[in-house]
Amino acid sequence: MKRIILMVVKLIFRLPYYIGGIWWHGKKKNYNPEVAYAFVKKVTKAANKAGRVRIESHGLENIPKESGFIFFPNHQGLFDVLVFLESCPVPFAFVIKKEASNVILLKQVIAALRSFVMDREDIRQSLEVINQVAEEVKKGRNFLIFPEGTRSRMGNRLLPFKGGTFKSAVKAKCPIVPCALIDSFKPFDENSIAPVTVKLVYLPPIYYEEYSSLKTPAIAEMVKQRIEAAIRENTVGC
Repeated sequence: MKRIILMVVKLIFRLPYYIGGIWWHGKKKNYNPEVAYAFVKKVTKAANKAGRVRIESHGLENIPKESGFIFFPNHQGLFDVLVFLESCPVPFAFVIKKEASNVILLKQVIAALRSFVMDREDIRQSLEVINQVAEEVKKGRNFLIFPEGTRSRMGNRLLPFKGGTFKSAVKAKCPIVPCALIDSFKPFDENSIAPVTVKLVYLPPIYYEEYSSLKTPAIAEMVKQRIEAAIRENTVGC
């Protein structure tokens, strides 16, 4: 909470411009995903800098050159999306649970990036979102989905990955990009404004040919293991 207050205080005079701009992109009829993403990215960088958060990215070369893929990272908190927005050079949308979709500013970002809200209590709506994401990915859009379904609340330790979260990738037959978030819980969960570094590791993509014969629970476990290995490698001695 302290860091969020710090961000707001430092950006107080620019907030109307930032919030208004994100809202405007969310409402535009002649929507341009690259322009909208660039603006949201600009706001994110300003917010992270104001909050004294440094993003350290690794493996950017692993992001597929051709769009139409899905990022699957571990989930540590609300700050996770901000890490990707500053780090990722290509536009993406994300899938977020209904419970978090009404957070101020995040709600506007969801609209600006044409992201999807999933109601996990509504099976039919959840299936619709899975199918919508698959169709959008086939058209060349990129998405971010958290396979744990909720943040772990255990620091850099992971919860089990849900096989169902990989159904969109299977339907789209698209590359799966495992991503390891490290210390992303610290900016918003720790009651401190001390400078903090968050790491994001983009792992080599898993192409459809590699996972086509697997059931979604097996895909989930494979991705989880790769992320856990990356976290171990990047936290040794920390």
